[in-house]
Amino acid sequence: MTFFRKNEQLEKLGNPILEATWAEFPSLAQNQIALTWIVYDPPVPVNTGGALSAEEFWKYPVRGFSYRGVERIYPASVVKLFYLVAIAEWLETGMTQPSAELDRAIRDMIVDSSNDATGLVLDILSGTTSGPELPTGPFETWQFQRNIVNRYFQSLGWQELETINANQKTWGDGPYGRERAFLGELMENRNMLTTNATARLLHSIIGGVAVSSKRSQAMIGLMKRSLNPTDLMQDEENQVVGFLGEGLPQEAQLWSKAGWTSQVRHDAAYIELPSHLPYLLVVFTEGKAQSKNPAILPFVSRQVVAAMSQLASVSG
Repeated sequence: MTFFRKNEQLEKLGNPILEATWAEFPSLAQNQIALTWIVYDPPVPVNTGGALSAEEFWKYPVRGFSYRGVERIYPASVVKLFYLVAIAEWLETGMTQPSAELDRAIRDMIVDSSNDATGLVLDILSGTTSGPELPTGPFETWQFQRNIVNRYFQSLGWQELETINANQKTWGDGPYGRERAFLGELMENRNMLTTNATARLLHSIIGGVAVSSKRSQAMIGLMKRSLNPTDLMQDEENQVVGFLGEGLPQEAQLWSKAGWTSQVRHDAAYIELPSHLPYLLVVFTEGKAQSKNPAILPFVSRQVVAAMSQLASVSG
């Protein structure tokens, strides 16, 4: 059972959003988009400043709509959310020690989506480093250590996380040496997420129950995005323009993490609109044409905003 319950009203609104998107972008195939949309009815259990215990939080029913939400897709930089939660767990339990340099890397990984910073975070999480290829024995040990993030997420027992893979660094030019060997000849060991898995992780962060209330609040702070046009002009890597945030009115509040390569364009966002129910939206798109098209995710976002206006007074 997924963490959200399917809802007839959201189905009636969600399917036309997809139909409108395919009509607007004919090159987008039906198997090149995946979407998970969660709506928070009152009493809203998220963004409360950590007011709810984890036990209380997971009892709150939420309704949602999902299209291809269980399909495994290369996540690009969206995987950094998973490394963010994992490093928070390591710090909380004393598996690693805090430092100014680690703090800098965590911030840059999420705020600026730095791949170099992510590399350091994953090195610290796993106790591994990049470098030349290794002999068989040491390489097996190295691989076991690198998979510690996967073992952590599997230990949570969430159905949505059963099929994910989060053990690779994010690259500019690509992996070399032991990292290339670890990826697999056909890249069969590359990172893979689903929109449902990403939505559940984001749900737990915004709910204040990822690791701890205090850690969740720190994570939420890193994900806050400005929609001010002046701020966006000053930051080319703003993770808003060309993503879900671009489709929002300026008075909206946005917390998000985007991902983009030459093959995919994704975003995972929690959004609050004035006089509307808050909601969570994760959209993954695949294909070269889609990755180069900065209009698709904003279009989907605008369709969801319009749909939310029909849900503003709905409860349950």
